[in-house]
Amino acid sequence: MPGLVQKTPTTASFKTIVVKELHPTFGAEIEGVNFPNPSNEQFDEILAAMAKYGVCVFRNTGLDDTAHVDFSRRFGELDDIRPYMTAGRKMRYEYYELFDAGNVDEDGKVIDPESPKAQYQKGNALFHVDSSFNPRRASFSLLRAYELPPPGFGGNTDFADSRTAFDDLPDHLKSELLERDYVAAHCMAHSRKTAAPVFFKDLDVESQPMHRHKMVQKHEPSGRMNLYIAAHAHHVEGMSKERSNQLLKDLLQHSTQEKYRTSVQWNNVGDLIIWDNTCVLHRAGGGTFGGKYRRDLRRTTVHDSSSTAWGLNAEGFDARPGFSLGASNDVK
Repeated sequence: MPGLVQKTPTTASFKTIVVKELHPTFGAEIEGVNFPNPSNEQFDEILAAMAKYGVCVFRNTGLDDTAHVDFSRRFGELDDIRPYMTAGRKMRYEYYELFDAGNVDEDGKVIDPESPKAQYQKGNALFHVDSSFNPRRASFSLLRAYELPPPGFGGNTDFADSRTAFDDLPDHLKSELLERDYVAAHCMAHSRKTAAPVFFKDLDVESQPMHRHKMVQKHEPSGRMNLYIAAHAHHVEGMSKERSNQLLKDLLQHSTQEKYRTSVQWNNVGDLIIWDNTCVLHRAGGGTFGGKYRRDLRRTTVHDSSSTAWGLNAEGFDARPGFSLGASNDVK
C-alpha cells in the first residue's frame, strides 16, 4: 500500500516519538513527547526530526510561559525582546525571551487593525525568516498558542520548503548562485515598508541597519543546500538595483510556490510549532479575527550556532539600540 511505503521509513527511524508527515518533502506532526521535560534521548530525536522536516508541530503541550522558555533554552541561546520594543511597545510578559506574536495590547484588549502595532505586524504576513535582519541570524523559532480565536476564523501559519526549492531550481540559475556566491543585505524596515507602504511612507529604508548573509548555504543539520532569502532581503550586493530586485522577486516566488508550502492550523491552547529558519520560510496566514477576537501567540527565538550564523557581519557585535551581547536574559 502506498501509505505504508511512505510511513515505514519515518516511524522506523524514531524510538520515542511518533511522526506524521504533513507534506511530501517537509513538515511533521510529532506525538509522544514528554513535555515539559523530555529525556535527553527524546530531545535528540526532536532535533533529528527538526533536521529532517524543518518544521514540527506538537499538540496540547501544556506548556506555560516558564516551561516554554525553559524548554527553548535546551535548543541554544535565546534572543532578547528588548531591542524590538519600538513605537512605544511595552512588555506583556515576565520573560525578555518571549516575543509577542499576537493581536493583544498591553491591557489585554484586541488591537485596532489600524493601530501602529498592527501596521508593524503586517510584515508577518509576508514569507520571511526570523532575524535575517540581525548580524547573527536565528535557527529555531518556537511559537505557542496561549489564546485562540474560535474555530473557523483563520489564523493558520504557513511554511515553505526552501531546501527543496533550491534543489528544483533551473540548472543555469543554480549554477549561477553557486558560482557567484551572492550575498543579500537584510533589513527589517524593508519588509515593514513593503507590507504597509502608506504607514511607512516616510521611512528611508536605505538609512536603516542592514546585515549580510549568503543567499545559498549548506543547512548543516541535514547536509542539504538551502536558499536563504525572504521578505527582509533588501538587495543583492554588487548587482544593479533592477537586476537585484528581479532576482530576489523570482527566487521568493519560486520558493513559495504552492507545491513547496504547507499550512498549519492552530487547534488548541498549548499547541507548539517549532521551525528552523535556516531551511524554511514562514508567514502568518490570513484570518477574519482582526479587531474582533483575541489571538495570543508567544514565541521564543534561538540564536543560530552554525558556522554561518553571523553571515558576513562582525561576529560578536550587535549595533542595535539598547542591545548588548552581554545583557542578561533573566526574568524581568
